[in-house]
Amino acid sequence: MTETRIYTASLILIGNELLSGRTQDKNLTFIAKGLNEIGISMLAAYVIPDVRETIINLLNEVRTKYDYVFTTGGIGPTHDDITTECVAAAFGVGTYVDEETAELLTKRIQARGEIMNPARLRMATFPQGSELLKNEVSAAPGYKLENVFVMAGVPRIMQLMFREAKKHLRGGQIIKSRGAVTDIGEGTIAAPLAELQKRYPMIDIGSYPQMRQNVGFRVSIVLRGTNEHILNRAHEELMGFLHDLGGNPIEEDPQTTQGSAEPEDLK
Repeated sequence: MTETRIYTASLILIGNELLSGRTQDKNLTFIAKGLNEIGISMLAAYVIPDVRETIINLLNEVRTKYDYVFTTGGIGPTHDDITTECVAAAFGVGTYVDEETAELLTKRIQARGEIMNPARLRMATFPQGSELLKNEVSAAPGYKLENVFVMAGVPRIMQLMFREAKKHLRGGQIIKSRGAVTDIGEGTIAAPLAELQKRYPMIDIGSYPQMRQNVGFRVSIVLRGTNEHILNRAHEELMGFLHDLGGNPIEEDPQTTQGSAEPEDLK
């Protein structure tokens, strides 16, 4: 029997360094695309500081609202790595030291000529009831507790943890997408695009202006939905009215397009 339900998720990006602009997040896009591939829609993403009350309150809000919640950041050895204690507090459980993880950490630390200490032991400490998300790069795993998946903020490590997390996920209908790119301005296409949206309320339609080197100004239009037949019909109408407006639209793969201009596009 085909799964018709759409499963939902939210992402919490934790870290003062994200809010200060010192660190640029690279995790949201990776996670959102990975979820979409298995039929899970990310409906919200939050960037919050390393503040205990903020983390706990948001966790308790979203874990009852969405099927899955993912967090990145705050599971290292320093004083501002407080995600694990906040997750435990949100669920009302204690923490424990996983002996296998602690042993592996100790071996790796000693191999570098350093010693195990209480700070490093924090990376082997998890909320009671956790299932670990191990990876081959970091001796310190992420973990899941019920529908909450806690992962590192470092992209390479997060990606390996997310690969493990996907083994625990159940997806529903996969959202498909079709795209087009045109050099007609958004102000010109706004009215017919709004009419297209009214005719196809089950399709999510978005337009994204860009300025790219050697190409100049253009607008990418992306249509997303679960019914491929309806999606194709809406896309055909889109290409038609873009032609009627005097444009020369080109079909575009939305999976390879960022939508709005990225920094390198403006160089």
